[in-house]
Amino acid sequence: MSKLTVPDGYRSILSLYETQTAIGAIKRIFEGNLSGALNLKRVSAPLFVEPQSGLNDNLNGVERPVEFDIKETGTTAQIVHSLAKWKRMALHSYGFPAGEGLYTDMNAVRRDEEMDNLHSIYVDQWDWEVVIDRMSRNEEFLKKTVSKIVNAICDTADEIKKMYPALTFNLSRDVKFITTQWLEDLYPQLSPKERENAYLKEHKTVFIMQIGRILKSGIKHDGRAPDYDDWSLNGDIMFWNDVLNCAFEISSMGIRVDERSLDIQLTEAGCNNRRELPFHKALLKGELPLSMGGGIGQSRLCMLMLQKAHVGEVQVSVWDEDTLNGCKAAGIKIL
Repeated sequence: MSKLTVPDGYRSILSLYETQTAIGAIKRIFEGNLSGALNLKRVSAPLFVEPQSGLNDNLNGVERPVEFDIKETGTTAQIVHSLAKWKRMALHSYGFPAGEGLYTDMNAVRRDEEMDNLHSIYVDQWDWEVVIDRMSRNEEFLKKTVSKIVNAICDTADEIKKMYPALTFNLSRDVKFITTQWLEDLYPQLSPKERENAYLKEHKTVFIMQIGRILKSGIKHDGRAPDYDDWSLNGDIMFWNDVLNCAFEISSMGIRVDERSLDIQLTEAGCNNRRELPFHKALLKGELPLSMGGGIGQSRLCMLMLQKAHVGEVQVSVWDEDTLNGCKAAGIKIL
């Protein structure tokens, strides 16, 4: 069952025509800012991969990928959930040196996604990945990269506000860094999402670190697959969203697993069966470059900067009748 929140008195600031033009501007401007900040080159990326390759993102391990058979090959392909693992293989195949990386448009279908104002079964994001050296696998380097991404977002926001003076949002470049355990210690009586809202309401721009492991309370802050991010060196970039009055995730990212952390996390997650997949075998043998990377939501970024209440205002997807009827009654124009 989908969930719809309608902010009191909400009306879109931009018309449908202006919205479409602004979406194009945000994407063009931000791509340039991001690639310049992180030294990235644009590459082509797959929409689907072979299941036996181990390259599809397993997300929380329970989501069902969309599969289809291929007439000519007699094999099956899966539409990607994300390109978290494929990008690392691409860095190796394309011969990227340390300090350089790639970015691409990632389009995915997540058919088990719970739909609400922020979530759709269609996912569009900038996926990026950079080759790093062993000395860069530390929290300080992670934080510096987060700050670069936040500045790229804020630089884009400044340009968009000049183009559309009616927009009134403000984004803070002052990033606060906090671990999931620290959040739990601060707000032990709240759920993980409630903790994010409480902290973001005060601090506005936050990188929530160390997502994946079980906390002292016996629960996880959020799920993370064990075979791409190092759970001690990852996190989410979040901004406070004044329209929806909530914490708003823009990016999931992190320094990727090396041989040691992959070995540990596969065991912790009960996923030792993945050790025989081609991607995992190569990584455990040390054949793939060390890297860091993440995904940055394209529709999410457009929602935030254009002050939209629903992701359907900035992307075309499929919605249930209750959502469509509720949006129509509230004057929210779904694409």
